Amino acid sequence: MSGQRILNVSLAGDQDVVLVRQRARQVSALLGFSQQDQVRIATAVSEVARGACQLGFGGRAAFLVREHAGRQCLEMTIAAGSTAVGASLPDDAVVTAHRLMDECTIETDAHGVPMLTMCKLLPPQSWVDGARLAELGAQLAKDSPVANSYLEVHQQNQELVSTLAELRERQEDLLALTRELEDTNRGIVALYAEIEDKAEHLRRADEMKSRFLSNTSHELRTPLSSIRALAKLLLDRLDGDLTVEQERQVKFIEKAANDLSELVNDLLDLAKIEAGKVELLPAPVVVENLFRALKGMLRPLVDESKVELVFETPDFDEPFDSDEGKISQVLRNFISNALKFTEQGSVRVSADWDRQHDTIAFAVTDTGIGISPDNLQLIFEEFSQIEHPLQRRSKGTGLGLPLCRKLAELLGGRVEVESQVGAGSTFRLVLPRSLPQIDG
Repeated sequence: MSGQRILNVSLAGDQDVVLVRQRARQVSALLGFSQQDQVRIATAVSEVARGACQLGFGGRAAFLVREHAGRQCLEMTIAAGSTAVGASLPDDAVVTAHRLMDECTIETDAHGVPMLTMCKLLPPQSWVDGARLAELGAQLAKDSPVANSYLEVHQQNQELVSTLAELRERQEDLLALTRELEDTNRGIVALYAEIEDKAEHLRRADEMKSRFLSNTSHELRTPLSSIRALAKLLLDRLDGDLTVEQERQVKFIEKAANDLSELVNDLLDLAKIEAGKVELLPAPVVVENLFRALKGMLRPLVDESKVELVFETPDFDEPFDSDEGKISQVLRNFISNALKFTEQGSVRVSADWDRQHDTIAFAVTDTGIGISPDNLQLIFEEFSQIEHPLQRRSKGTGLGLPLCRKLAELLGGRVEVESQVGAGSTFRLVLPRSLPQIDG
């Protein structure tokens, strides 16, 4: 797009270098440039003009307004005289222009005379149309400066003093900011030290907790085994007959011992996982065989008159590498929870192979009470249980789902859950088809 010409200045002698600097400052001021940008433009123009005059007199300087990428810019083109054919503008002038302007282009005209074009984007609020251009031309004609080297040196000295004062102010701001950053860094270092100290305390507390859980669980297992064995002896009438009330009480003892044994086993598993002492036993897993074993294991928990437990036949039979025992433990927990909180309907167990991501997704879907969105994270917290009449009737340890999540992570997978209150839930165990390598 062609530019709108503002002013031409001939470079016939040294006094014109002073004049073109004054004109550059005057034009940039009328176009709304800041004081700093006025100095930059004037300095760049005068340095390039000085370099052009060194190559020979008879050059020219042109000031235009041109549109560039939706904005206007002040474009200044300085060409050397006709005696400078084949010559180059001084490097120091070119470097100055590159540093102070937004864009710089070095070209030669049709006769081989060097010329340099500089651009500086106008302030966003400024726009020069035809009327404004006429005003600028009239103002420049009215305020035509006289090339006075003494006055120009005085003006440059004032600009230098102003720039030095601004630099000093910025240096003071920078020193204050540096001191503030040093204070902040000291605070951050102290905070990191405190965090590391607390992290070490937490690590030791976690180790003590795991050790306590492991030792306590082991200590509880022996008496619990004795209680369960004695209860079974009594219920089998090996030590004589029981009255109806005695049988009821012994069954209560047996159930309490079984519940406590389940809690102890979950605690032990959690302690082992957190201590990194769980050993994985990788082997080929055939989903159909896994489902057959789970179906036989969980049949006693199913009230077939109310709930149907369905194991869907997978559409693939290729085995995958994982720890079948750990997978079975997670799915048993999912299925027993689904049966516990489903009064009518069905519990469906399925497995899908995602060939794109090479993962196996086991899903347990029920038609039970469902879980509200607010409680979806709560169920994975240790010892947390949701308040519900069915929950109170079928008390659990509150460790099953947290344990399932840790086991899934140990197997290189994850646990997902989708649920809607009153419409049921779907728990998924998503695993890679190859067990990940564990360092150490």
